[in-house]
Amino acid sequence: MKRRNFLYGGLGAVTALAGGALMFRGGSGGSAKAESFEIVKSEEEWRAILTPEQYDVLREEATERAFSSPLNDEKRAGLFHCAGCDLPLYSSEAKYDSGTGWPSFWESLPGAIGTKDDRSFFMVRTECHCRRCGGHLGHIFDDGPPPTGKRHCINGVALTFRPGETA
Repeated sequence: MKRRNFLYGGLGAVTALAGGALMFRGGSGGSAKAESFEIVKSEEEWRAILTPEQYDVLREEATERAFSSPLNDEKRAGLFHCAGCDLPLYSSEAKYDSGTGWPSFWESLPGAIGTKDDRSFFMVRTECHCRRCGGHLGHIFDDGPPPTGKRHCINGVALTFRPGETA
């Protein structure tokens, strides 16, 4: 009897860990992937133009490790573009240091992003993606600074930075 309980408990733990790993890779429901976007490419075409890390984040909704992006410390004036399709998404004027380890902005450029509910990790969050190619960027939280009170917590690998560029 004890052996059976041990085996069932171990199976339950493995199942829970596997489910958690899948959620980390993008268990958000995939509604952005079902939407129609201006730029559409096959998986092979995306893999040809993106690094493996960019592909994981932009196309599979993974999350980069906190404090791993050089863009987290970027302080120059300029614009942050989608690494997938080069659409300008965020201005350095809206960037701030949230202390979270990811580039953070209090607003996006007008019409640059789309959002959807993300129900992974047993909570509901707001996921944001590039409105032109659907690439996953990160999440939006309600703990940001004025004037919006929002924190766009963005994966740096999903962005490219153009210093000196203005909207």
